[in-house]
Amino acid sequence: MAFSAILRNSAKKAAPFAARMIGSQSNTKSSAAVFSAVKRATLSPRLFHSATYSSVRHFSSNSTSSDNKLVEVLQSEINVVEESEDIDKTVEAPGSFPFKIEDIAGEQTVTLTREYEDETITVEVSMPSLVTGEEEDEEDDDDKDDENESSSQSSVPLLVTVTKKNGPALEFDCTAYPDEIAINSLSLKNHENEDQLAYEGPDFLDLDENLQKAFHKYLEIRGIKPSTTNFLHEYMIEKDNKEYLRWLKDVKKFVEA
Repeated sequence: MAFSAILRNSAKKAAPFAARMIGSQSNTKSSAAVFSAVKRATLSPRLFHSATYSSVRHFSSNSTSSDNKLVEVLQSEINVVEESEDIDKTVEAPGSFPFKIEDIAGEQTVTLTREYEDETITVEVSMPSLVTGEEEDEEDDDDKDDENESSSQSSVPLLVTVTKKNGPALEFDCTAYPDEIAINSLSLKNHENEDQLAYEGPDFLDLDENLQKAFHKYLEIRGIKPSTTNFLHEYMIEKDNKEYLRWLKDVKKFVEA
């Protein structure tokens, strides 16, 4: 692209000069000589090298300066995270914690598993949604929705799967708030007929209130209760900090390479 631009610019500058020379000379030999001179000037290796080198040097200088600045800012952020009090914090599971934790570095989810009677229970825990800073002024309305109250709290998404041996699975989409677990939806999964569009039941909140309470109790017996989810909340905040630090260092290595 740089070569084409140089070629066009040189040709534009040389063309009027060539036209004047051709107009003043009547023989074709002289005209050919002029065009030959124009061609040599246009394609001069010194001209091309000089213009290209200047352009590349300017671009390279800007690119290097920008990269160095990015590395500097990344390192500054790394220092801030490493100096924070929470980065070396270790959250220990309570003695009654019934699940085995599978936490793979670099992944944004943690998997919990346990056996309960003839069932296998799997919980996929995602990164927390944190609410930081001062809360908004409390409204005076006594009929404020529970949904609005929950939105002002930090939460952890959970996908709970209860699988019968050689059978279907009951899947719960949940959100864990401090001291409270909300069931957003539930569905019955048949792994043998995954290609079929099975009826997944009504909205959970449309179920009878007693039925909703019974499902909450069903999960509580299997270990999905506030004492478990409060630990998971702290655990996932710790993981989020460590993954962020790892990500910063990986990006810095990429830019420096």
